[in-house]
Amino acid sequence: MRTFLDCYTCFLRQALDSACNAGADDALQERIIKKVLLLLAETPITSKPPEISELVQQILRTELNDPDPYLALKQSSTQEALALLPWLREVIQNSPDRLETALQLCAAGNIIDFGAARDFNLPDVIEQVLSADFGIYDLEEIKKGLASANTILFLADNAGETVFDKLLIEQIKKPVLYAVKSSPVLNDATRADAISAGLDQVAAIIETGTAIPGASLEKSTPEFRSLFNSADLIISKGQGNYEMLSENPQPIFFLLKAKCAIIATDLQVPLGSFVIKKGKP
Repeated sequence: MRTFLDCYTCFLRQALDSACNAGADDALQERIIKKVLLLLAETPITSKPPEISELVQQILRTELNDPDPYLALKQSSTQEALALLPWLREVIQNSPDRLETALQLCAAGNIIDFGAARDFNLPDVIEQVLSADFGIYDLEEIKKGLASANTILFLADNAGETVFDKLLIEQIKKPVLYAVKSSPVLNDATRADAISAGLDQVAAIIETGTAIPGASLEKSTPEFRSLFNSADLIISKGQGNYEMLSENPQPIFFLLKAKCAIIATDLQVPLGSFVIKKGKP
């Protein structure tokens, strides 16, 4: 999925939010924004949004002298989600279709995204999604795919929603490879973030080899590319992975919330819709 001009305002807001969260003074904030503006002027718009976001985050880490500006937010969102775990497990346990409910909750967890927005109440979102009509709901397709798959690759998105990924993997009841970023970018999950959510208890954690907020096959390690290309089924969480992989022909299912108008338009769903979508064959 290509970058649109409207994406530029999102890049600038991400940069400013990150600088403010890190306690940067006005002068440092101004320097960061000017460098990001120069980057946007020089970067081809044919790049995919996560590829540009990676460059923006490199500027932030350098200027802030902080390798992980979102660390505290990632830790707090993980703890918030873990606090809900007993209730979430009870919801699944009492459901007539535990896999379906776990899939719904996994999609709901995608609301935990400090790169896109910070105005949400997690319990309210969970209640909402369990009774909502999904914008796209390829439920039977993903259930059939999971039933027949021997190798399942799960592409993680944000820290915190990792807890919801764990709930789904528990219901899949098959070996799963859980792919995380190799170093921090935005609030995307790294190995440490996944372990803090307990993913090592239910899946084998692997790394993409990149710090791009989306799965970049061109920049990932040969080992990750091999696992990606040979997987019987891929579960892709979040907008960043969708932006990178929406045209990929592998057997992918996208689980996400359409948090911006561009993504919603591309998916042809109302803004704010939750989605379980089978990828293009």
